Amino acid sequence: MNISINSMEDLFKYSYLLPHVVLVDIDKRIGDWLVSGGNIEDGYIKQQFRYAEKVIKEVQKCIKKR
Repeated sequence: MNISINSMEDLFKYSYLLPHVVLVDIDKRIGDWLVSGGNIEDGYIKQQFRYAEKVIKEVQKCIKKR
């Protein structure tokens, strides 16, 4: 399953696939960015989405090995 996260809605949709500590970290980073004046469309937010995609991909690989 190839997952693409391009919005906060996508992140929420696939959040169940992320380890809790990763989800909390991403949430804090995005929240801090927005509070400091950043925009939801900024590259930094997109970077967090890509990180979530990579973690999900690794989690899925680990599950397949079982």
